[in-house]
Parts: sequence; C-alpha cells; structure tokens
Amino acid sequence: MIGQSATGGTSLPRWVTELVSAYDRVFSELFWFFFALGVVYLVGQVVVVPSVIRIVRARNRNNPTIESAVKTYLRVALIGFATLTGVIAAGYGSVLTDSAIVIAAVTFVFGIAGQQVFGSLISGIFLVADPDFNVGDWIAWPGGEGTVEAVDFRVTRVRTPNNETIAVPNTELTSNALTRPYGRDTYRITETVYVAYDEDVELALMELRAVATEQESILEEPAPNARVCELGENAITVQAELWVDDPGDRDVVTLRSDFRRLVKRRFDEEGITIAPPSAQSLSGEVTVTERSDGE
Repeated sequence: MIGQSATGGTSLPRWVTELVSAYDRVFSELFWFFFALGVVYLVGQVVVVPSVIRIVRARNRNNPTIESAVKTYLRVALIGFATLTGVIAAGYGSVLTDSAIVIAAVTFVFGIAGQQVFGSLISGIFLVADPDFNVGDWIAWPGGEGTVEAVDFRVTRVRTPNNETIAVPNTELTSNALTRPYGRDTYRITETVYVAYDEDVELALMELRAVATEQESILEEPAPNARVCELGENAITVQAELWVDDPGDRDVVTLRSDFRRLVKRRFDEEGITIAPPSAQSLSGEVTVTERSDGE
C-alpha cells in the first residue's frame, strides 16, 4: 500500500527507497573510482611517463632496450597505482588493511596463477639487463630467428625475415642458447660451391674472389677470400668468404642470391662445371632366362 506523506503527497514504499539509496551509493562509488583512476592515469601518462623516459633516454642513449622495458613496466605500474587510488577514493581502502584478504590474494597469485608469469617477468628483466641483448638486434635461437622489436613482461616480440611478428616467451630465450650473427659492425657471409675434379680449381677460386670484389655491397676490408675446403668423393668443395657492413639494415638473403647468380653466370662463361651429378659405379651380372611357349 502506498502511504500518504505529511504534505498530502504520495510516498514511495520503503523497499523502493532503500533500493534507490543502494543504487545511489553504488553509482557514487563507481563515479569516484573511475574519476580518481582516470585523473591519476592521465597525469601519469602526460607528465610522469614522458619525464621518466626522457631521463632514461638521456642516461642510456645507445640502449633502446632499457627505454622500451622501462616504458612497459612504468605503464603497468601506473595502471596498478591508478586502480589502487580509485579503490581508496571509492571508500574501499579499509579492505586493503584486512590482512586475511591480502594474504589470500597474494597466495593465490604466487601459488596458482603466477608461476609462469613471474618466471617470464624475471626472464624479461635478465634480458633487459643483458648488454648484448638489445632492441634492433638480429638473434637466432632453436625456434627461429629475427629482429628484436620489444621486450615485454611475458614475451619478446621478434620480427622474422618474412616480416611477421612473433611473440617468443622470455623463458624460451633465457633457457636456450642465443646466437647474434649480426652482433658486430661487420658480418661474414660464407658460400659453398662444388667443382668437378676435372676442372681448374685455381681458376674457380680466382673467379669467386673476382665476383665478390665486383659487388659494391661487399667490403674491401676484410678482403673477400676463397679456399678449398674438402676433397669429396665426387667433387671438390670450395668456399667463398665475404664481409658486409650494417647487416641488420641489409637484405642478406638478396645479397646471397645475387652472389650465387653471378657465380653461376661467371662459371658458365669460363666453362667451369658446378656440382656435377654423383657418379655411381655399378658392378655385377645380369642373367637372362629364356622361357618356352609351353611354360
């Protein structure tokens, strides 16, 4: 039954009043939570993060890995701090002082959900701290190879030669051997060619060096070199060694293809046979049995 107010108007039932009051409190708490979270996050993104990044960049001008990692970690810390501020602004700060709830939450995170996450986080910190592991480096590991783009909490993002970005778990990189073929100012390219025994090997070595010298992308120092590596069963193995600079910015795959194409053309001009088919010697007897018509 709807009662009458003191002024003669219609009053709402008590349960409706309590429901409206409860929703009003919830909306008020949500408003202060999101308001505090938004203000803290906005100020952090506009003021704190750029300031810290400028300081890190000034102190580590040649280490983009640290800058990328600090930016990632700082943003996550900012989200956590903004969320904590929103919880306090909404009036739930007392929950954080309840030791039982805090201990239960920490136990859950570390004991159930956090083993792999924290393992990847620690691995990521080790990768960032490694002076020989930087953003922009070309790395190779048992699962693939490519250029490091960023080191995040859980994964390292690598751009492959096919221009694909893959996310490699940090633990995979720290638990396996990493190769940095492009880790210095110069990079050696090794090409192997098989020459027939009846060909002029000295001429083949000379032509390999000549082809390498004529290419502009190959360095004059260290000078290109060619040598005999093996006297195989069916062919002589010769090897050319070439050096290039800034290999991280150069298409090494195309350079190898160009060198092989020019070597093939030069050897054809000089009449040098490359990789002859394997010669197989057969021995034994062949018996032919004649069958009669009645059989």
